[in-house]
Amino acid sequence: MNTLTRARKLVPTNPPPGPFRPGFWRSPLRGPWLTSFLGTLLVPGIVLMLLTGLISQWSYYPTLGRNATTPVADSIPPLFHLPVSWPSWDYAVTQGIHVNLGLALVPLVLAKLWSVIPRLFKWPAVESPAAAVERLSLLVLVSSVLVEFFTGVADAEYWYPWHFSFYTIHYYGAWVFFSAFALHFAIKLPTVRRAYRTRGLLKPLRDDLKHTRPEPPDPDGLVAARPDAPTISRRGLLAMVGGGSLAVLLVNVGETIGGPLRRTALLGARGRVFGTGPNDFQITTTAVSAGVTGAVTGTAWRLSLAYDTHIVSLSRAQLMAMPQHHATLTLTCVEGWSTTQHWTGVRLADLRDLVGAKATDVLKVSSIQPSGPFRHVALAPQQVAASDALLALCVNGVDLSPDHGYPARVIVPGAPGVHNTKWVGSMRFVPA
Repeated sequence: MNTLTRARKLVPTNPPPGPFRPGFWRSPLRGPWLTSFLGTLLVPGIVLMLLTGLISQWSYYPTLGRNATTPVADSIPPLFHLPVSWPSWDYAVTQGIHVNLGLALVPLVLAKLWSVIPRLFKWPAVESPAAAVERLSLLVLVSSVLVEFFTGVADAEYWYPWHFSFYTIHYYGAWVFFSAFALHFAIKLPTVRRAYRTRGLLKPLRDDLKHTRPEPPDPDGLVAARPDAPTISRRGLLAMVGGGSLAVLLVNVGETIGGPLRRTALLGARGRVFGTGPNDFQITTTAVSAGVTGAVTGTAWRLSLAYDTHIVSLSRAQLMAMPQHHATLTLTCVEGWSTTQHWTGVRLADLRDLVGAKATDVLKVSSIQPSGPFRHVALAPQQVAASDALLALCVNGVDLSPDHGYPARVIVPGAPGVHNTKWVGSMRFVPA
């Protein structure tokens, strides 16, 4: 008796009650065409999610010191950086697409899982070695998509019901999911072609409720053996899914676009109305929660600016006496929100020249914040050289508030929000 035969003897002939029984799933809409169509809709969205996610990852310049968000800094070497010559809102666009598209795809992902749910409960679960591999691949695909969307949505809402690094699980989980998705699509491509060849690409969407019929029986068991009468047409189902995606998009996209549309961002975790004061815009971390008090930001505060053995100590008054540059720049958080403000401060390039650092040197910035992530970041030479890259002292014509980084903060075009370090205490230029 071979291993497969012995394994079959251990599996009960009759399926357990509930969702494992063939007659349990009775929707007349399920079938190869519906699943293929939903999968086809997902493909461009998933590819765009991967691309914008990678751009976000690379925007951290992970090979520079402590910037890496994952344990292995060069796990995927950066292939592209948003040019500093581009508008300062370029990261807002790419990250806004990543977050808003991810939220909008949730109804479509759920619909796709619903369309294949009989397959997930197929009995017996394992009929052959090939079936075992397929079941394992489905397990990886379904579990990884749930992990990716759950962690992504939770992070966008600043809810962290876990004890691990979001960046690590989301980044490596994305590669697991995308690999499983690509493999699954390649395996199912013949099924997709057959479904479109048999039923047409859009023809089933012409049927209203009265003319909605079950698809022909399929070997994967998606078509119900004893289907119920339809209560919604396939185009009605897709309209419901599309409407859900559109609704989710509309109640969040204002957080990325800003301006008057921010009031429509019902899902915005950082609020919709901020008053009219110069410092009334989004705050991820307040001075109190960061442990930054007036005792360390008062008159005794000084900026330590260093290159090699050359160290300069500058008070805020001395920084204010230097040539001031004004720039309208967009600040974007990885969670998807953006805000555009008018900043005033000293160019980072001027500070580099003050200590005689080279144009090819990396700038390491440290905050006086006593604890928390991203207290130390590194800025690439091209970021330092940007004409609008500032050590900001004022915003919208007034001093920075404590919550926005008083006495000084970094603001760099196109950099992730966490790299616009608040409460700067020291800056050191080092060889790249």
